Amino acid sequence: MNSITQFLKEAKAELEKVNWPSREQTINYTLIVIGISLATAAFLGGLDWIFQTLLKTFILK
Repeated sequence: MNSITQFLKEAKAELEKVNWPSREQTINYTLIVIGISLATAAFLGGLDWIFQTLLKTFILK
């Protein structure tokens, strides 16, 4: 039981040292991740469309 208490005290001490991002930083980082995800999805969707069109045009006549 003593080791669990010691662990929790040490964990709390470490969490107090963490430099947490501000609300504005968190929102900005979230928007960046969403933007990159959408751009990647659009890029891969475009490649899929191109390859599908090529497949239908030249192979599946």
